[in-house]
Amino acid sequence: MQTVHTIAELRTHVSGWRRAGERVALVPTMGNLHRGHIHLVERARAQAPRTVASIFVNPTQFGPKEDFAGYPRTLAEDSRQLEAAGLDLLFAPSVAEMYPRPLETMTQVSVPELSGILCGASRPIHFRGVATVVSKLFNMAQPDIALFGEKDWQQLMVIRRLVADLDFPIEIIGVPTVREIDGLAMSSRNGYLTPAERAIAPALYATLLASAEQLRAGGRDYEQVAADANARLADAGFRPDYFAIRRADDLQPPGEDDRDLRILAAAWLGRARLIDNIAVG
Repeated sequence: MQTVHTIAELRTHVSGWRRAGERVALVPTMGNLHRGHIHLVERARAQAPRTVASIFVNPTQFGPKEDFAGYPRTLAEDSRQLEAAGLDLLFAPSVAEMYPRPLETMTQVSVPELSGILCGASRPIHFRGVATVVSKLFNMAQPDIALFGEKDWQQLMVIRRLVADLDFPIEIIGVPTVREIDGLAMSSRNGYLTPAERAIAPALYATLLASAEQLRAGGRDYEQVAADANARLADAGFRPDYFAIRRADDLQPPGEDDRDLRILAAAWLGRARLIDNIAVG
């Protein structure tokens, strides 16, 4: 595995692969990697002969009171894991490389319909930052495919809409959520949990499962299902942010005849904001 820190080095490697006729897969990350990230790399290697991962803690997707400064930077350990997984190229740029001018003067990308709801209601600038940095990475790496975890379903939908609207010639592959043995979705922020909070955390997934069973049993009072779930989470010790039942493809409220649904939830547990979702079809 080779590691590069500049856009020029990244493009040199990728252009050489392209001249050889090789397809390129990209896995964008913010580092502090866990088994879910490594699974993305393994899936990428199965899809293309050349794989690139990026590690960049993106300041434009963090609000002013969020954890940008404290977000774990673990490049040495991340590099060890990626090399063991067989990655070809790691792109680990600085903030100055990605944003050479003051952030407020840089061009930004917005996906309006999908960005202001659910997580976007609590984190107003988040998905604009995600859309901007992902657009930049797509232009820098020129991948044929890019892989994202389904744990952040809203992010996956934002990126799919971005690719469709801006005509990026890139296939977006969503990879199912990797979970701990007790059901907790793997996340870089799980490290914020205390032992007592970690024992409570699987209740988020259990609540999603219980709500899905209500829907499969014929429940159609979506607001009541969500209210019951929020009460269950609060009783378990969470501070619920939202619990929502939406159409899977566009995240809009479902109609009576809609059946391809996604249940999405976000809740605080101590200093960790946990997100998760499951399909109901």
